[in-house]
Amino acid sequence: MIFTSTFGEINYEITGTGSPLLMIHGTPFSSKEWSQIKDALKYKYEIYTYDLLGYGLSEKAEDVSLAIQNNVLCELLDFWDLDNPDVVAHDFGGATLLRSILLNNCHYNKIMLIDVVALAPWGSPFVQHVRKHEHVFNGIPDYIHKAMVQAYIKDAIYSKVTDKDIDFLVQPWLSSSGKKAFYRQIAQMDQKYTDEIEDRLFQIKNETRILWGEEDNWIPLKIGKQLHKKLPSSSFRAIPESNHLMQIDKPNEIIKEIEEFF
Repeated sequence: MIFTSTFGEINYEITGTGSPLLMIHGTPFSSKEWSQIKDALKYKYEIYTYDLLGYGLSEKAEDVSLAIQNNVLCELLDFWDLDNPDVVAHDFGGATLLRSILLNNCHYNKIMLIDVVALAPWGSPFVQHVRKHEHVFNGIPDYIHKAMVQAYIKDAIYSKVTDKDIDFLVQPWLSSSGKKAFYRQIAQMDQKYTDEIEDRLFQIKNETRILWGEEDNWIPLKIGKQLHKKLPSSSFRAIPESNHLMQIDKPNEIIKEIEEFF
């Protein structure tokens, strides 16, 4: 289904029955990162998922930065008439969620944060290089681009996976528009969007569970522990044998945590 936001068209899905549960994905992924978890929980929750602007099947808009993702989220909440849902957020989805609380006064019940972008420093050397040379990356041959996207995503996974295993996450970036969108969203990554809320994180009073992959080589475990200290109503659990994409490495752990926490 499609929602037309102020900033572009958003692909979304509502599935299941029960209490509302919102799931927000990270970068460079899509709402499909939640597929296995949704299938396990759809008989207990009414699950709301969507592709962030510029990701998945949502519009490949020009501005897909964190500056506007929280605004899109708030428009979606109004469209869905969704008030105080429980929410699970991963990576950029975490930054989007936290910004929506502190900058837009959006309301949620309990919060689960999984390997989220929230505290400095973040942004790998690859990210920094794309930010400086976006136009160069747009011009590389398609077969090299595909290999780079595959390698980039595999770098977030602890388990041994094949190209076929991650094809559902790679495919949205392989069309002509998808290729440009992939480098665009990286080029627009800017730490200033988390810096501007970092000193206000103590204001978030929602009961919060933080899950972090012990083997996360995108955002180290120590960052997760620092975030735990900044959120006054949070609990923290490190997940063994999990990298940044816990939905692939440890989906059953996420399912168990959701059932227990919510």
